[in-house]
Amino acid sequence: MENFIDVDYAKLDTDRRRRTGFSEVIFCQGKDDSFLQDLFVKLFDANGEVMGTRATEAQYEIVRQALPSAKYDKLSRIIRVCGSDQKTLIGNIAVCTAGTADIPVAEESAVTAEFFGNNVTRIYDVGVSGIHRLLGQVDKLNAANAIIAIAGMEGALASVIGGLVRVPVIAVPTSVGYGANLGGLSALLTMINSCANGISVVNIDNGYGAAYIASQINRLAVKGSAV
Repeated sequence: MENFIDVDYAKLDTDRRRRTGFSEVIFCQGKDDSFLQDLFVKLFDANGEVMGTRATEAQYEIVRQALPSAKYDKLSRIIRVCGSDQKTLIGNIAVCTAGTADIPVAEESAVTAEFFGNNVTRIYDVGVSGIHRLLGQVDKLNAANAIIAIAGMEGALASVIGGLVRVPVIAVPTSVGYGANLGGLSALLTMINSCANGISVVNIDNGYGAAYIASQINRLAVKGSAV
């Protein structure tokens, strides 16, 4: 039996959950409207749930025509179609932002992490320009099994968090900032060059990728604590 569905324009990976623990997610940006609805329907039929990232409201309306239970979150730009069963959420992932302009990327992380079955603690607007706001959250940060630190401008938030906590930090540079931010490149370079330990870095604005890694860490932590 084939472990993918061949629909000519795409080969849908129906075996991904067995191999990796997570079903295939649809990257909606740039997808042709004539393909999108079919992709959602086939993955939902195969997995009992499906999620799409970087979706527009117009794309959501196309999906909703075929899957009326689909939900759209404007801030994260995520489409979710879930089965009838309520998910049991495990562990804890903290999602932090330096500023409110970083929240759309943070919500991509948070909503993805919740879809993957994790409890999420949101800690927003705790950037280094008001460091006291972050220092008051250290207990919450250390209570998480993984932390996602999201920042634009100079991207210093991840380094500061990394020096305060004992859990892994996934840094997400955002394209938020003035000219010399270079569309997130300055934040990316700061995060890559951090002298704080325990920090990994994903691509600019990649909230989804950070949530995926954090979900893997959270699952391992919950599994380890149950041994």
